[in-house]
Amino acid sequence: MILRLAGVSKRFGAVVVADNIDLEVAHGEALGIIGANGAGKSSLFNLITGVITPDAGTVTLAGKDVTNVSLRNRCVAGIGRSFQIPRPFESLTVFENLLVAAEYGREHGHRGANELCGSILERTGLAPHANTLAGKLTLLNRKRLEMARALATEPNIVLLDEIAGGLTEAECHELVEFIKQVNQQGVTIVWIEHVVHALMSVVSRLMVLEFGRKIADGEPHAVMADPQVRRSYLGIDDEVAA
Repeated sequence: MILRLAGVSKRFGAVVVADNIDLEVAHGEALGIIGANGAGKSSLFNLITGVITPDAGTVTLAGKDVTNVSLRNRCVAGIGRSFQIPRPFESLTVFENLLVAAEYGREHGHRGANELCGSILERTGLAPHANTLAGKLTLLNRKRLEMARALATEPNIVLLDEIAGGLTEAECHELVEFIKQVNQQGVTIVWIEHVVHALMSVVSRLMVLEFGRKIADGEPHAVMADPQVRRSYLGIDDEVAA
């Protein structure tokens, strides 16, 4: 397993954002995570990456306990992440943004950083914008840059937070194809998304959160047909409908 959470819990006062969550993600897997707003999805990513520390439980990456390891050291250990709202260095060019990730996202930097970043620019379709200031990019290209920066750290697992949100159907399709390629190249994907059709076209497994609890985990279509998931996420009560 590349990632394992065991009994992970976190609360802020009366608000529980993670309630005894157990999760295992295999090398090369593509896992989707859904849930209503406030279900604890982004908080789960924050627990995995080290933004917040659990009150109980452990986070293990490739067999190593990283529960109390810093954000940077988790990045060095192989965790990459994109954010729901893109957060590039807006006064740097696209290429410079990737160089920062390549140089500082690994313990000793990357000796072939220029070559690596050039390759990622080509793979993400950002090559024509290499010298464009990140703050001048369209939303699609800012989202591409989010993923490109994560890839520049040469991660073993990438956490994607609603990366398809706000895109047109054509842009979403383009992004989905790229995510598929990344996963096929051996990078493990964990993807939070409200654009469910995009998610379902990539992931082989789906997990559902409700108020910090895991309420379903399994084959995507079976999970979406689960009555509890339909009530919690879709607002459909099969008993009432019948």
